[in-house]
Amino acid sequence: MATAFASTAPYWVPALSALMVYRRIRRNFGVQPWRPVRSGIRLGVLSLVACMLIVLAVLQPQLALAMGAGAVIGVGVGLLALKHTHVALRDGRRVYTPNPWIGGALTVLLLGRLAWRWTHEGFAAAQAPSPLTLGMAAVLIVYSLVYLVGLMLQMRRLPATDENSAASGD
Repeated sequence: MATAFASTAPYWVPALSALMVYRRIRRNFGVQPWRPVRSGIRLGVLSLVACMLIVLAVLQPQLALAMGAGAVIGVGVGLLALKHTHVALRDGRRVYTPNPWIGGALTVLLLGRLAWRWTHEGFAAAQAPSPLTLGMAAVLIVYSLVYLVGLMLQMRRLPATDENSAASGD
């Protein structure tokens, strides 16, 4: 049973990765509905992954510099993305419009690194962690945390009803 599962990995791992990338790309463009429960779950999972990265940095100090630099870059990109995100109420629902250039650049970064790893190292499970890969992971994880927390705060500041469009007759 385990060998059947492992033998199919070259097929389902790229398919699952493609689905995850598609969902990431889809979240970068156009008006997005605010889903607080999904965002809370995402915040919890990302926090757990960030804690695991911190533990890895402590256990393997040669990776700490790359992950620290990635985290600093992630904070900067997250704050920049928040500055260029528009939040609003439409039809009584909270929505936001992310900056497509920032999200697109991060997606290209992710895809480029995945493509490099797959073409040069394959699916080898017993490989040492790369400082570049973990630095990029830190950028993406910290960016996502900063952006998600900032977006939650912006959504809380919105009024409960769409008073602006009711007053203007929209």
